[in-house]
Amino acid sequence: MPASDVAIIGAGAVGCAMARRFALEGARVLLLEKGADLLSGASKANSAILHTGFDAPAGSVELACMQAGYAEYLEIRDRMNLPLLKTGAMVVAWSDAERAALDGIEDRARTNGVGDVRRLTASEIREREPNLSHGALEALLVPGEHVIDPWSPFLAYLLQAKAHGAEIVFDAEVLGGAFDGDGWTLRTAKGEFHARTIVNCAGLYGDRIERTLLGEASFEIRPRKGQFAVFDKAAAELIRTIVLPVPNERTKGVVLCRTAFGNVLVGPTAEEQEDRERATVEEDALVALLDRAIAMVPALADVDVTAVYAGLRPASEEKGYRIRTLPERNWITVGGIRSTGLTASLGIAAHVFGLYGEMGRRHQPIADPVWPTVANLAEHRLRDWARPGHGDIVCHCELVTQREIAQALEGPLPPGDFGGLKRRTRAGMGRCQGFNCNARLAEMTAGRFAAPLAADEAA
Repeated sequence: MPASDVAIIGAGAVGCAMARRFALEGARVLLLEKGADLLSGASKANSAILHTGFDAPAGSVELACMQAGYAEYLEIRDRMNLPLLKTGAMVVAWSDAERAALDGIEDRARTNGVGDVRRLTASEIREREPNLSHGALEALLVPGEHVIDPWSPFLAYLLQAKAHGAEIVFDAEVLGGAFDGDGWTLRTAKGEFHARTIVNCAGLYGDRIERTLLGEASFEIRPRKGQFAVFDKAAAELIRTIVLPVPNERTKGVVLCRTAFGNVLVGPTAEEQEDRERATVEEDALVALLDRAIAMVPALADVDVTAVYAGLRPASEEKGYRIRTLPERNWITVGGIRSTGLTASLGIAAHVFGLYGEMGRRHQPIADPVWPTVANLAEHRLRDWARPGHGDIVCHCELVTQREIAQALEGPLPPGDFGGLKRRTRAGMGRCQGFNCNARLAEMTAGRFAAPLAADEAA
C-alpha cells in the first residue's frame, strides 16, 4: 500500500489549503514543495484582498470556490487568530465610459448573489473618501470586500494539516515518477515518495508537472508579472476603502488599498513574460503605478514609498481555473489559479476533495480537530510588542519582538529561509528594509538556513 493517500505538489496558497482539507478529512497527506518554505513561489506576492466574487464569471467554478472560501475563512479566522481588516471596496468610474460599465458590473454582482452592492454618487464618494481625487464620477460600493494578512492564513492551514499527520517536505522538487495502476512513485530532490493519488498544485509549474508525470499537459502556463509599490504607514490615514478600477478583458487593473500591516499598496501591473523564476521590478512600470496612485489620491505625493516588489501569477491560455481529474491515473490537476486564489483556496480545496470522493476515495474525517493559532501581525489588532515579556524590539520599523522571532524559529513549522522568517514576523520588511536589523537577524538565524542571511534575497 502507498505510504500516503495523497501527494500534493506545491505549497502555495492552494497547496496549503489542500493539505489542510485532506488532513481534516482523515487522509494521509504528503506535501512536496520545491522551495525552502511555503509560499516561496507565486503566492508570496498576493494582494491580500478577500473577495466576495461580485465580478467573477457567473455560474463558474471560480465563483463557487471564491464564495465557499470566503465563507470558510470568516468561519475559522477567530479560532486560528487570523485578521480581517474591514474596508469594503469601491469600483470607481473615472470616465463616462467607465460610468456606463458600472451597470453591467452591478448586474453581475447581483447575479452572483452579492446583493448588498449599491451605487455612490460623486458627492457620496467624497464623503466616504475625502482624499480621493474629485475626478471620481461614480462608484459601485461592495461592502463585503476586505483585507487580510497575505501569508499567515496559509501557515495556519499547514500547521493544522501537520497537527493531523501531514508530512511536509521542502526542497523536494519533483523530478519524475511512475504510476503502477494502484499508486504513484515520485522521484524528488529529497528522494522517492509513494502516494496513491496526486493533486497537482504546482502553480507556475503546473503544466510542466503534468508533462513530466503524465507525458503531456492539458494547459499552458503563461506567467503574468505584477509589480507593486508600498507607501509608508502615514498613507493609511488617507484612504479606508479598497479602490478598484473598472476592469477590462485582459486584467482587473490597478488596485489601491490599505494593508493589514498599516501601509497602502498600489498594483499590480499585468505583464506577460516567459521567465517563470524571476519577476523583476521595472522603473517605468513603477513610475506609472505611482503616478496612477497619486492621480487617485493626490496627497500620496507627500508620502514615501518604502518598498517595491514584483510577483508572477500562473495565468494560462484560458481565463478560468484549470481543474481536471484523471480517475484512471489517480490524478487531479488544479491549475491556472490566478489572482483570486487567496480567497478561493479553501473553497478550491473543498471542491477538489469532492472530486476525489467521486473517484471512490473514502476516509474517516477528524472528529475533533486541533486548531493551531498564528501570531498576529495586523496593525489594527494587539501586537506582541504591547504584551509584557517580549524581550528586545529587533525590527523597529515593524516593531517585531525578540519573542516573535524566537517563536517562529522554534515553532512546529520553522522557516526554511529568510523569506519565510520575514513572512512569519515582518522582520526586515519595514521602512528601512532591514538596514538596521539584518545584522541582529543574521546572528539570531546563524546556522539555520542553507543560504546565509547576507546572501539570501528572498522576499
